Amino acid sequence: MRAEIEHIVDETKQTIGLLRRHLDWDQALRRLDHLNNKAEDPSIWDDPSEAQALMRERQSLESSITAIRELEGAVEENVELIAMGEEEGDSSIVEEAEATLKALLADASKRQIETLLSGEADSNDTYMEVHSGAGGTESQDWASMLQRMYLRWAERSKFKVEVLEEQGGEEAGIKSTTLLIKGHNAYGWAKTESGVHRLVRISPYDSQARRHTSFASVWVYPVVDDTIDIEVNEGDVRIDTYRASGAGGQHVNTTDSAVRITHLKSGIVVQCQSERSQHKNRATAWNMLRARLYEAELEKREAEANAEAASKTDIGWGHQIRSYVLQPYQLVKDLRTGIESTSPQDVLDGKLDDFMEAALAARVEGKLASVEDAD
Repeated sequence: MRAEIEHIVDETKQTIGLLRRHLDWDQALRRLDHLNNKAEDPSIWDDPSEAQALMRERQSLESSITAIRELEGAVEENVELIAMGEEEGDSSIVEEAEATLKALLADASKRQIETLLSGEADSNDTYMEVHSGAGGTESQDWASMLQRMYLRWAERSKFKVEVLEEQGGEEAGIKSTTLLIKGHNAYGWAKTESGVHRLVRISPYDSQARRHTSFASVWVYPVVDDTIDIEVNEGDVRIDTYRASGAGGQHVNTTDSAVRITHLKSGIVVQCQSERSQHKNRATAWNMLRARLYEAELEKREAEANAEAASKTDIGWGHQIRSYVLQPYQLVKDLRTGIESTSPQDVLDGKLDDFMEAALAARVEGKLASVEDAD
């Protein structure tokens, strides 16, 4: 076996060992057995909320244990395949097994990063808002590019996405959108994307082909589940209804089904128009408001300088977390961590894991620079 592959195998096994220790392997196995036994008792459903919490813990623990076992088995299997291929002189088997081992190391490293997702809401689904900045069509087109980027990222990550609200631009793009991203650790991964994103390119809307700089903001906040109690006084909110926008034809809504809720004390505004029913949109908007208020409380407790709501952040110079340069050169750079990519198209196609992993690791270690420091 080549020295490079031996190193990859050793590094993968060490990472798996760290995953085992973080999980407290023996204790995790005992806990899973305990949860499995409790799950077989029909009486647990006498308290539905407790039963659901038990099932969530069981699913999470079972998923972690299974993933580690699969990684261990795959490493051993591919080491054996390399030995067999070398013995038989079959280079195709060796090359395929080596490629698989490299992929396994990347998977193990990503799972190690996931162990940093220990916040009380990290495992939850998440809302993501994208807002265009000043600049009309340019920034609205950039906001639509960001929306597409996050849809692609969610697809790559095997998350499910719903578009809860979208306001189209006057000529192209979007003014704003709200996405609901569903999946284990969706909020934990996406939360480091909050901030202002800057695009530099030759504008397709400029007849003189001049270079333009555009801004759009992203704000991420967790879906609040039944285990988190957030009370909202109805006297502290204003509820407005309006006609949902659409693509035309049969999709145009002829009733005021869209709902906007403004929390008067904080200035937080949420809106939903994904359903034809005003009642359903109102219920979703209330959930979004509770989630925003919960995230605001997390901000206070965590004292994170770079976590301000998109609706309260100036979308322009001095607040950006990442720059995407398409001309005169090709570069995406995160201003907090220094992580770069010379392939902006890959990033805009949703290849965001390297940026998210670096920002998450820095955030957990308390080294994530504030936006002002990044400038």
